[in-house]
Amino acid sequence: MTRPANAVTLPLSSYEPEHFRLSVEGWVATVTLNRPERKNPLTFESYRELADFFWACAKDDDVKVVVVTGAGGNFSSGGDVHEIIGPLVAMDTKGLTAFTRMTGELVKAMRAAPQPVVAAVDGICAGAGAIIAMASDIRLATARAKVAFLFNRVGLAGCDMGACAILPRLIGQGRASELLYTGRFMTAEEGERWGFFSRLVDGDALLAEAERLAGEIASGPTYANTMTKRMLAMEWAMSVEEAIEAEAIAQALCMTTEDFTRAYRAFAERRVPVFEGN
Repeated sequence: MTRPANAVTLPLSSYEPEHFRLSVEGWVATVTLNRPERKNPLTFESYRELADFFWACAKDDDVKVVVVTGAGGNFSSGGDVHEIIGPLVAMDTKGLTAFTRMTGELVKAMRAAPQPVVAAVDGICAGAGAIIAMASDIRLATARAKVAFLFNRVGLAGCDMGACAILPRLIGQGRASELLYTGRFMTAEEGERWGFFSRLVDGDALLAEAERLAGEIASGPTYANTMTKRMLAMEWAMSVEEAIEAEAIAQALCMTTEDFTRAYRAFAERRVPVFEGN
């Protein structure tokens, strides 16, 4: 599942986005939602630019992991009330469907990107912000983090941007149902206990820990990590028998890589392997 990126400069280290902040250090790209005065809400433009960025990730061999975070002590408050929700009220069905498909495109792009995505969540993480965290591969958070899928609070269904497909797989059907029916905030402690967050870290250390984890993953075997992400997604729709066969083929392909050979040689020589991504 790929789509050409629109107006995204490659390599990503030279790309200067208009609607979020991007830094690339080594193999790790950090995306920062950057409207802190309003808790980093999304706009029509930022949705599109974020989706284009993640589609472009498939074409950049230098970036191996992406970190997503928010500026100013919050992750994201979701869609901007005045810049998105207000205009939606005036749209016809065709325009509304184009919008909802466009927002879903961001989740598709995040899931299609070969790089693992690590979300560093602090403060408010609501609506579309909660979806971005949900669509990430790994989520770290502070004790201040509060996550809410607010759609029913504005008269909408909880089935937004893949929430009804992905959230139950993360925290279970009953817990996901409660959050989607009520729109209430899930506390950081609940999020960790339920498996939404991998772990909680001190607020001052959040981004550093997310980037440290990203660096650890990036130093691993790139092809194999990409395969792991692909299989984690594909096996949702497989029986156990089909999954075992698919994994046999995937693992056999990984065994053809130079990194697999490097790992064996390092083991034989009693040293830590240095992977080169091929």
